[in-house]
Amino acid sequence: MHYRAVFISDLHLGTPGCQAEALIDFLKSHTSDHLYLIGDIIDGWQLRKKWYWPQAHNDVVQKLLRKARKGCKVVFIPGNHDEFARDFIDHHFGGVHVDFEGSHTLADGRKLWLVHGDYFDAVVKYAKWLAYLGDTLYEFALRVNRHFNIVRRRMGLPYWSLSAYLKNKVKKAVNFVADFEYAVSHEARKRGYDGVVCGHIHRAEMRMIDGVLYCNDGDWVESRSALVEHMDGTLEILYWDQVLDFVPPVQTAVKPVAVVAKEVPEGLAAS
Repeated sequence: MHYRAVFISDLHLGTPGCQAEALIDFLKSHTSDHLYLIGDIIDGWQLRKKWYWPQAHNDVVQKLLRKARKGCKVVFIPGNHDEFARDFIDHHFGGVHVDFEGSHTLADGRKLWLVHGDYFDAVVKYAKWLAYLGDTLYEFALRVNRHFNIVRRRMGLPYWSLSAYLKNKVKKAVNFVADFEYAVSHEARKRGYDGVVCGHIHRAEMRMIDGVLYCNDGDWVESRSALVEHMDGTLEILYWDQVLDFVPPVQTAVKPVAVVAKEVPEGLAAS
């Protein structure tokens, strides 16, 4: 399937939680004119603690570079976990442009602000030690989740994110997500954009907030999700071969951009 644009974030390459094989299948099956990597592509925090880089993670990097060589415009906007890349803003690596933030104009003329979103997270911004602690606990939850899904696979059941389910049920987490979404949308409106695409909180979403189209493309450790723009400007959240209890219903269409969300079954990957 070919799209006008694909937005992905929070791959967390360099951690056991990164679902690299699923991501490779997705990238093979979904081509685009533009590919936006909206932060936390490489997890520098975890790599500093312990080196973890299997062949599948190399394959993801090679696939991204190959897309750039074949003419896809690839833009990398670093996040807090790969903040080291912010020292290379406005540089090109293998055809991939590194930018602090970005913008994308939809087929209908609407302008979207592209930003990872960590600057709207008070813990990351003002108490990084607490963010590091939370990251360690999060990695533990992901390890539990991996073992849980090994059992599910043996039972012939599809992937299901236990950690995402628990996060969605905890009241404080829900409140944090709502505050984050409002803050990012408010800033996008102040800057004169019609919408925003971000990542950071590992929760795919697409809805109107005070007249601004808020889009979060999710992640590739829990959600296996991406935001795509069809050639006619339709925006859609894709979920790759899984069952997610917290997936919202189909969104109300925002004319002239139709906003929908659906699951995408895993199929044969095409090079």
